[in-house]
Amino acid sequence: AVWYRSARITERVFLPPNACSPYRRAVQRTFDDLGTPLSEVTFCVVDLETTGGSAERCAITEVGAIKVRGGECLGTFQTLVNPGMPIPPEIIVLTGITQAMVMPAPRIEPVLAAFDEFSAGTVIVGHNVRFDLGFLAAARRASGWAAMSNPWVDTCALARRLVRDEVPNCRLSTLASRFRLDHQPSHRALDDALATADLLHLLLERAAAFGVLGLDDLLALPRINAHPQAAKLRLTDRLPRRPGVYLFRDAGGRPLYVGKATNLRQRVRSYFSSDDRRKIGQLLRETQQIDHIPCTGTLDAAVLELRLIHRLQPRFNRQGKQWGKYSYVKLTLNERFPRLAVARTARADGAHYVGPLPSASAAKRVIEAIETVMPLRRCTAAPGRCDRAAPCAPAQLGVATCPCSGAISEADYGVIVDRTLRGLTRDPEVLLTPLREQMASLADAARFEEAADVRDRAEALGGALRRQRHVEGLRDAGSMVVERPGMFRAEVRNGVLMRCWPIDADPPLAGLDAIESPPDAPELGAPLRADLIDEIGCIARWLDAEADRVRVVHCDEGLASALPRIPPLVPRSPNRNHGFDRAR
Repeated sequence: AVWYRSARITERVFLPPNACSPYRRAVQRTFDDLGTPLSEVTFCVVDLETTGGSAERCAITEVGAIKVRGGECLGTFQTLVNPGMPIPPEIIVLTGITQAMVMPAPRIEPVLAAFDEFSAGTVIVGHNVRFDLGFLAAARRASGWAAMSNPWVDTCALARRLVRDEVPNCRLSTLASRFRLDHQPSHRALDDALATADLLHLLLERAAAFGVLGLDDLLALPRINAHPQAAKLRLTDRLPRRPGVYLFRDAGGRPLYVGKATNLRQRVRSYFSSDDRRKIGQLLRETQQIDHIPCTGTLDAAVLELRLIHRLQPRFNRQGKQWGKYSYVKLTLNERFPRLAVARTARADGAHYVGPLPSASAAKRVIEAIETVMPLRRCTAAPGRCDRAAPCAPAQLGVATCPCSGAISEADYGVIVDRTLRGLTRDPEVLLTPLREQMASLADAARFEEAADVRDRAEALGGALRRQRHVEGLRDAGSMVVERPGMFRAEVRNGVLMRCWPIDADPPLAGLDAIESPPDAPELGAPLRADLIDEIGCIARWLDAEADRVRVVHCDEGLASALPRIPPLVPRSPNRNHGFDRAR
């Protein structure tokens, strides 16, 4: 029999072996908001008795559990289980559970179904809870059931962090005796679960000194308190559980690191537990203050982070500080015989610019891809002023033209320039198709290293053109207002975020402009500015990621493009981020 005991009712439910329980298909509720205050979290404290220590070779003989919330007992669960195997004598001596006691008890399948119903929507708690969860997981696998999805807390791990210096060891019996808990363990499932529940409440009181006020704080505490900088957790007490930007500062108030988060408190506290990046230890040692700026959503948080990194140049930030090194590929249409060149800045000089690109080497790679297909001149001297007696070396090799030698007329050269410009704007296949054909030809000839080099050049060109279209499409859309229904609205002008405000604000609140003034919107048709490419790319990526959850309220020119898609040549790894593909 399975017993449910609560403050109001006691109900006895008979579950014979092989019974088909309606609870078998019970669906576990999930915790969407792990920041739930601990007083509102329902804990299911569980303990098992088994025939041995191996979850694969042994079986469960008893299940006991107590459900508590806010210090109040909501109900208990207790049943013996027929293990389907003999109970070893030493286990009988330890627990007092005999073979005669478990013979009439139900098998594990109906017990699991009833326990699912009892523990649905709770946080599982146990002392050395991995042992109990291991047996439950093995029983569920054997029954063909999915694994449990409940979060779990180990009171043994919490005790090691919070009271280890007060007790000789962290066994449940030792802790119950030293702290004079109301219930004492007896190697019976329900008694041990009741003692563990008393221990949980004691440890929650101790954990409050570490700022543990929500469920997410409690789940992270066993790792956090072992951190050498755990004493600085007090700096996170004021952090809210909402989107925003955080700033680590040193003793002089200088910014060390700027980051963004959808949950400020959870993200910052993770630096003391799960974040093992190489420089995090040094960052936390120097941190003496943590400031935060709440935002309305993830969009303005990402943009504000970029603007603060650009302005403050924090020492520990790596991404977002390199925009001063960005470069362009320049087609010098303002010359008689245009050529390709790397430019650090884009000017309104009549030339065509591709970029900005992450570095001068990236720009050179794109130029190499174009010149592999188009025989543009490569000499830097202006035509008519070249003092060479013979054509330049690339022209002699047949991979470029040399207008100075008179080998090509201005009209014929103009055809090459027009095809190049067409490939950089309207029809990228003019450039990419010959590169693919050359790559396939080299691969067929078993010249794989050369084929790989052509492939990398083609992908550099295709990636640059994809990014160019992406950000230019957003910039050329003009002024638009987008809405994340039920959350916030944002105004974007020529690709720059002007403001962001909660959906229920009337009149609209001044969003980003009250914290960090937006830069001047870029001019339509002008080359993309290096100081804005990160922000425009960030907004474009956000719109792509949230496309199925965002509503466009207003847009001057529209966001659709009539140009064909540029497919990648290299399969993209889900963990691969390069250049402007990074969020910051």
